[in-house]
Amino acid sequence: MTRLRGTLLAAAVPLLLISACAQPAGNSAAASPNSRDSSPAAYPQGADDLVLRVESFGGFVPAEHNLGRIPAVSIYAGGRMISEGPTTAIYPGPALPNLQEQMLTPEMVQDLVKKGHDAGVRNGADYGSPNIADAPSTRVVAGDQSVSVVALGEAQPADPKLTAAQRTARTKLAAFVKTLESLSAAAGVAAPVAYVPASIATLARAYVEPQGDQPKSPEMAWPGPKLPGTSMNPGLGIGCVDVTGADTAKVLTSAKSATTITPWTDGGAKWSITFRPLLPEESSCAALKGAR
Repeated sequence: MTRLRGTLLAAAVPLLLISACAQPAGNSAAASPNSRDSSPAAYPQGADDLVLRVESFGGFVPAEHNLGRIPAVSIYAGGRMISEGPTTAIYPGPALPNLQEQMLTPEMVQDLVKKGHDAGVRNGADYGSPNIADAPSTRVVAGDQSVSVVALGEAQPADPKLTAAQRTARTKLAAFVKTLESLSAAAGVAAPVAYVPASIATLARAYVEPQGDQPKSPEMAWPGPKLPGTSMNPGLGIGCVDVTGADTAKVLTSAKSATTITPWTDGGAKWSITFRPLLPEESSCAALKGAR
């Protein structure tokens, strides 16, 4: 899970301590929506500190897709928002994801954090486990609070394994997620520009030659550090290389003319590559090894 780095404002610490002492142990999705109204929504203050996020993990997908997933929306304390832009419905698709960057005002960020808390983003909130297999989980971050919900968008409204309170909590959270995911077109949000990462995590696995009438792609020479890099998990057969500094521009330039099925050659071997641009709070491949 992404680690939130900043600290709360010193003036708010006594209030939080008093509040903590007054609350019973544990958290509930059905907690009073007004329990935070008496104090500002808390979140880290560094410009590149993460304060809002929606992302998916898990589910029945190939390992490289899970490791290389990009959060749907990431918003930072300085107002920076990074999200996936429109993609072309063609196969094979481009090798690089279409990430875009926009700016929100500080007031919008604080308002969204408060709305997240009011929507039930509280550490330990109970959203239940529906009767559905192999569905992904949705992780939502709002300030200093976060939740992970199994099958948020896939569960049936009348799922018998969910209580009435859990169904209500899921509906509120899903509405907040929709709000965050539609921000790119919201009033007051700056027009999008391309997100240019300072570094890239390159997920490499042995290339498998296409069979039969499967589409083929021309080979490309790999311009970055030696592949496949550090193993991401025993048994996956996936390595990860940190592309940083001057190598970043070289790799981005080559990848712009590649597709998701391009074979990359390096040291006499061929590799399939998933490109994962690193976000402002991420520094290396290690950031992808969280709870995924």
